[in-house]
Amino acid sequence: MRTMHIWLNGQLIEDKDAVISVYDHGFLYGLGFFETFRTYAGNPLLLDKHWERLGQGLEELAIRMPYKQKDIELAVEQLLQVNKLEDGYFRLSVSAGVGPLGLQTEPYLQPAVLLYVKSLPPAATALYEQGMALQELRTVRNTPESAERYKSFHYMNCILGKRELAARPEVGRAEGLFLTGQGYLAEGIVSNLFFLRDGCCYTPTVDTGILPGITRAAVIALCREMQIDLDEGYYTWQHLLEAEEVLVTNSIQELVPITTLRDKDGNEYQVGRGRIGPITERLLQAYRAKARREA
Repeated sequence: MRTMHIWLNGQLIEDKDAVISVYDHGFLYGLGFFETFRTYAGNPLLLDKHWERLGQGLEELAIRMPYKQKDIELAVEQLLQVNKLEDGYFRLSVSAGVGPLGLQTEPYLQPAVLLYVKSLPPAATALYEQGMALQELRTVRNTPESAERYKSFHYMNCILGKRELAARPEVGRAEGLFLTGQGYLAEGIVSNLFFLRDGCCYTPTVDTGILPGITRAAVIALCREMQIDLDEGYYTWQHLLEAEEVLVTNSIQELVPITTLRDKDGNEYQVGRGRIGPITERLLQAYRAKARREA
């Protein structure tokens, strides 16, 4: 495994030398948050939105962020340079910091702040033309730890979903789809969900307990700009089966078409023509154009 440099509490160091205390409450109690994002031509896309969401989570747990967004932007530039990358996949993690054993109610004033980078996955033109499968999971989406879901260190639900998906190798390249305990569509293991029918775009409401994804918000904004009707609500698996196009979104993969649906019992259903749909293609092109302009 290639040695990489990471950014830890303001310092560039080799990943093998990076350590945090065993008394860090991120390790002991899962108190921490993270954001993942990527760069385009060396510039992070929508970092202000990621920073805002991260800040909301930190405020809720009374964790003081000692750095500014500009510090992270500089760290992104440094990490790309030292790791000899033109662009990268980044994860910014904030762990609460050292404290005594036991649950703490006082604010955390010295968190551990880490910025990781790795190479972006190879370009997969076929993925964006032919799409991939979406597997309905038996694992139910848990409810958020607070009123709104953040990208917190509490990730067991996603791990269980990923393991369930891995136990079904017949699915091939696929994303797993969580439903809520009430049977409504929620979100993917690492993505938000959209589907289209009769020219209207649908996405589960954040009231289902999903992550209010940054790319999800960008796609919603694009729909409004492009005058594509959009509805946020409560939907079922049957709604997906009736869809003409299905797609999932995240900050690294952008917008990925779903061309096969597979239910819990292993039944497969083709979506549309079995390739990227026309509205999904328009949205993907518009998103990438926006990325080139704004990053």
